[in-house]
Amino acid sequence: MAGSIQAATVESKGHKITTNAQAGAEVKHLFRFRVIARIIGSTVAFAFLLFGPAGTWRWWRGWVIVGSVLFGILGMIIGLRKTRSGLLEERFKPAIQKGQPLADRILLLSFLATWFGLLAFTAADVFHLHLLSKPGILISSLGLVLVGAGSWIQYRAFMDNAFAAVVVRHQAERMQTVVDTGVYAVVRHPMYAGGIVLMIGTPLWLESYAAALASVIPSTILVVRILFEERFLRRELDGYEAYTQRVRYRLLPHVW
Repeated sequence: MAGSIQAATVESKGHKITTNAQAGAEVKHLFRFRVIARIIGSTVAFAFLLFGPAGTWRWWRGWVIVGSVLFGILGMIIGLRKTRSGLLEERFKPAIQKGQPLADRILLLSFLATWFGLLAFTAADVFHLHLLSKPGILISSLGLVLVGAGSWIQYRAFMDNAFAAVVVRHQAERMQTVVDTGVYAVVRHPMYAGGIVLMIGTPLWLESYAAALASVIPSTILVVRILFEERFLRRELDGYEAYTQRVRYRLLPHVW
């Protein structure tokens, strides 16, 4: 009798281990699917936002931007896969999440709408509106440099900050702490700084001064989000107040 009970217990444990392994495999499979979907979706979305308003696929500067988006996503995945797997999962979560303050939901959706709108406006201006004169080769080349620089700053932010999630929330389940090393020792919001540089550079590379000026709209939303995020982190994250004293600038050293 005792032997039967012991055998049943062992069998039950073995079944539980197998079930857990299967569940883990399903989670990994689902995450791979989400990664592939994000890669394809982001690339297609950028192509649609640029080439749709342009009315043509024959725009090599636009293809450079689409390629940079694809390269950036792949670089983030490769860089984070082994050393920042938790952050990689966070980055692939939706823009609206549980525990996210309403103000951040509004700001994040507003930013995404204006950023995507900026891309579409850039293409429309280059091919149809012609609101301002076209930048010369030096200025447009500088735009591409800014795209690369902004992307690199954002990549370094991912590498330095394991808590650089999409949304503003206290990541208690991941034991969030203040990060004050790497690019976060220079400014408090390097990811936003890189994003603003990229948003200015993209329309310059695509040859639209008007769109470069219009980049002030999504950039302003990021500035407002910084103010909200800092107020939230001062209240929710231990040590953040002291961090603001050590690293005094938010976006640009010696300016703000």
